[in-house]
Amino acid sequence: MNLRQIEVFRAVMLAGSVTDAARLLHVSQPGISRMLSHIELQLGLPLFERRKGKLLATPEAQALFAEVEQVYRGVARIDECTQALKNGKMLTLRVLCSPGTGLEMVPNALTALGREFPSASIYMEVALAKDMAKRLAAHEVDVAISTLAIDDPLLDSRPIGKWTLAGVFPKGHPLEAKRTLRPIDILKERMISFSPDTPQGRIIADWCVSNACKPDAQIEVRAGQAACALAAAGAGIAIVDDLTARGCMTDRLSHRPILKAPLFDVFAVTNQNFAASLLSSRFVVHAQAALRQLKQRA
Repeated sequence: MNLRQIEVFRAVMLAGSVTDAARLLHVSQPGISRMLSHIELQLGLPLFERRKGKLLATPEAQALFAEVEQVYRGVARIDECTQALKNGKMLTLRVLCSPGTGLEMVPNALTALGREFPSASIYMEVALAKDMAKRLAAHEVDVAISTLAIDDPLLDSRPIGKWTLAGVFPKGHPLEAKRTLRPIDILKERMISFSPDTPQGRIIADWCVSNACKPDAQIEVRAGQAACALAAAGAGIAIVDDLTARGCMTDRLSHRPILKAPLFDVFAVTNQNFAASLLSSRFVVHAQAALRQLKQRA
């Protein structure tokens, strides 16, 4: 029996008559009758006894119907599974992100994703780029959002937006009167610097060299959040990525963009050997939108 024959047979068993089965399937009554005759001929079994305009199912038909119902219950479970997958149920997303993106951008994206897929399980962890590469290659996570390029033949890095540099300083500082900061503005201030072996330290050092700027630095840090905390405490001003500057804002801290600061890509990074899940694809869309919204915010 093919699928159409099974469908007609089941409709007749459920409806109890050719007329009602035809109505159930939205087809003609003669078509149902011909199909039943063909099924019986093909099987070599009488499935129904015609008596006074009624169809009485034979024991053979009852046995066949029990098997058909099992098939339909299996199809129903497949439909339920498909719907559950669409809603994110049974699905898990494992996300790594750079420290700056983990303050607002990625949390905002995951919040939006959670609303879209309320049954999904989501894991988020802040990590350095070198750790992202190892864990993506080992398929321990599904996707990473990185503010640094990751060069690995196993990984696919797709730019989804830009970040740049910003100056952070304590609330009430004279720099609040400026809309943008120039190298000369920064040169006048006591600075909080990054260790030269950190990505931030190398980027800021390159910027200082290109602008003939040698800041007066007393305190050295390895993380943007630490730099922001020190700036808020009045230890000096710091140059950090603008995502960290926005994410660390409190009533004790202000920030301003830096004039003609270089632009850098934000990447969505995945393992090329594995197909992206629905959750992973939608997360990247939400991450791109979250970054765009942050940039539009004053």
